[in-house]
Amino acid sequence: MVRSIKNPKKAKRKNKGSKKGDGSSSSAIPSMPAKVWQPGVDKLEEGEELQCDPSAYNSLHAFHIGWPCLSFDIVRDTLGLVRTEFPHTVYFVAGTQAEKAAWNSLGIFKVSNISGKKREPVPAKPADDDSNMDSEDSDSDEDSDDEEAGGSGAPVLQLRKVAHEGCVNRIRAMTQNPHICASWADTGHVQVWDFSSHLNALAESEADVSQGASSVFNQTPLVKFGHKDEGFALDWSPLVPGRLLSGDCKNYIHLWEPTSGSTWNVDTTPYIGHTSSVEDLQWSPTEPDVFASCSVDGNIAIWDIRLGKSPATSFKAHDADVNVISWNRLASCMLASGSDDGTFSIRDLRLLKEGDSVVAHFEYHKHPITSIEWSPHEASTLAVSSSDNQLTIWDLSLENDEEEEAEFKAKTKEQVNAPKDLPPQLLFVHQGQKDLKELHWHAQIPGMLVSTAADGYNILMPSNIQTTLPSEL
Repeated sequence: MVRSIKNPKKAKRKNKGSKKGDGSSSSAIPSMPAKVWQPGVDKLEEGEELQCDPSAYNSLHAFHIGWPCLSFDIVRDTLGLVRTEFPHTVYFVAGTQAEKAAWNSLGIFKVSNISGKKREPVPAKPADDDSNMDSEDSDSDEDSDDEEAGGSGAPVLQLRKVAHEGCVNRIRAMTQNPHICASWADTGHVQVWDFSSHLNALAESEADVSQGASSVFNQTPLVKFGHKDEGFALDWSPLVPGRLLSGDCKNYIHLWEPTSGSTWNVDTTPYIGHTSSVEDLQWSPTEPDVFASCSVDGNIAIWDIRLGKSPATSFKAHDADVNVISWNRLASCMLASGSDDGTFSIRDLRLLKEGDSVVAHFEYHKHPITSIEWSPHEASTLAVSSSDNQLTIWDLSLENDEEEEAEFKAKTKEQVNAPKDLPPQLLFVHQGQKDLKELHWHAQIPGMLVSTAADGYNILMPSNIQTTLPSEL
């Protein structure tokens, strides 16, 4: 982020739909030595505001679908397993947090014409030449270069809504059959839905026509199961199609086994191993009968459903509530966890028997961790969101290299005043959203992240997120 004084004339010219003061014109950025602005450390002077530097992103867009969404999921599609060319198209499912219970809905939507431009971490030209990248807001009217930006105009949002009883705490799409989705309601019910008709309608619709759903469809779920209390924990098995876990605030975990493509048998005898609310669940990426859970009691438990309804092992993970966990699908021994005290840790599960399995622990964030997820393309990379309104990206393989740092400063021909106390593993900091709740990597578009917050969604592709994929793809 760049620190600058707001240009009143620029503000008046900006599209009124933009929620952030993120100007894409170089005139908004003063010509002063670059300084790394630290959230929670540096303070803005009177008359100053943060401006987004578009050269830090290959792509950055914002949109909303009405009411805020606490949870969403990216739906796998058939547009290609590895997509690197702009413009992009992405399918989502999400659930609202409306003011009144009856106003809630599940959203099934497509965002197309997501434009962007491949940028180098060290610009070859002055930043001015790159400043006309497509604005991050989907209703922005700022110009972009058709050839260089990989598409032109704003992203197109097409939305269909299904009525939902109560607020949606969490929603997840099945990996193997992405039209099948599970939702957790604050009424205490978990429901499974078939959204194939909505996804098909979106796929067949004209990509250049932006439309919001004025009507709400009434649809009956495939199955509905009532917990003793509401909950948040929900996860589909990546190995057994249709196998589902749901956990509630009464510390109960229930296993759902598919009996056909559209029916489930929910085990009414819960798995019990925590003393407080179960906050998150993750199936093992390699063992079909093993899963992990985390809880307000500060513990993480590892379970094997073949061994009964108690944990195979349980250990103290944080000094406060453990809000979220993520099991690394590229390095299955690694489990990440985020806590209410702002810390997050990485554990090597192979070291559990030896006692201390923590291989990395970070105290960068000072407010609760709300989401954490390993990259599906880089085993050492993960993204974290926090109540401090920051989305951070980390690469655990990085360490301080003074020679490389000196070479970078020589390339940029300026002294970058980077704080000495920033962790070397911190790769990127994204801001501009209020009350961040959840993030997901796109499994089919390397380097793309999507986040949801109280003021809507961001789609971002930081320019310094490098992948090991062949460059010609």
